Amino acid sequence: EVQLEESGGGSVQAGGSLRLSCAASGFTFDDYGIGWFRQAPEKEPEGVSCISSSDGSTFYADSVKGRFTVSSDNAKNTVYLQMNSLKPEDSAVYFCAVVRCDDSGIEDSPFDYWGQGTQVTVSS
Repeated sequence: EVQLEESGGGSVQAGGSLRLSCAASGFTFDDYGIGWFRQAPEKEPEGVSCISSSDGSTFYADSVKGRFTVSSDNAKNTVYLQMNSLKPEDSAVYFCAVVRCDDSGIEDSPFDYWGQGTQVTVSS
């Protein structure tokens, strides 16, 4: 059974930092990657970042570029999203999912594997 489990969300003040984790089990992502998405109330989902398992390519949405960093620990089968200089507009539920990823963006994978999400709340 494939499982993705996010953790690390919480409440911080603007300017603060959080590190999200996405722990994967039951799947080998040789040709795919892990993407981070977020959805705030009454807003469309946004692809925030991704990292490719095959070559380590990364992508960042313009809204987070320079503030967020995605990384992976293959030994732990875990992908991280380090979020610095957080802003109130970063508040959302953050999800990780299996995706296709390169430095130009995130694309759907043939798989529908998503985590349950973790809430990030940034207060002003």
